[in-house]
Amino acid sequence: MPATPTPNVDATKIQFASNGYVYMAPAVGATLPTVVGDGKASPSGYKSLGYVSDAGVTITPTINTDPVNVWQSAVPVLFNVTSAQFAIAVTFTETNINTTELFYGAQWVEVEDAGQPSGTFRLDLSSTPGLQEISLVIDWGQGDNLNRVVIPRAMVAERGAITLHRTSNQEYQLTIDALDANGTLGYVLTNQDMSGS
Repeated sequence: MPATPTPNVDATKIQFASNGYVYMAPAVGATLPTVVGDGKASPSGYKSLGYVSDAGVTITPTINTDPVNVWQSAVPVLFNVTSAQFAIAVTFTETNINTTELFYGAQWVEVEDAGQPSGTFRLDLSSTPGLQEISLVIDWGQGDNLNRVVIPRAMVAERGAITLHRTSNQEYQLTIDALDANGTLGYVLTNQDMSGS
């Protein structure tokens, strides 16, 4: 009886995301990174959104299709793409200017007292809010394996509730959806060798 061939497997290619960062920049004028980076420094022109909850970041690419059915077959003969989505779900745990402005969709302005800065900052919530268009970068890695997702254009699609609690920190839960950028939703960079099997 011939020997069963050994599957081509490599346990060193099992990856974890033991650390990572999320960065943001205004979509207009952003210089999109083309290298994976060092896993520590923010891309040029991007600001860090600080600590993320230990749930990490969820990246969900979605392709929705409709089946094409024909008289001659009981199963579809083709699928047609009806929509595509690339969504990022993340919960930020730092209360800083970048996370709060992104969460509320408005900007902080220092209140003046008799023409002088007062040390009090105000963020106005509009009854007809505008939607901010951003560019997003997510970095993660384990050891020397580094990865980066770049989304040229995106908007906040959903916001969670902020819970004020005596023993729990405030969290800013966001779902951010990629927008079309000249036929692309974004791209993934890695320093792992993907040239072989």
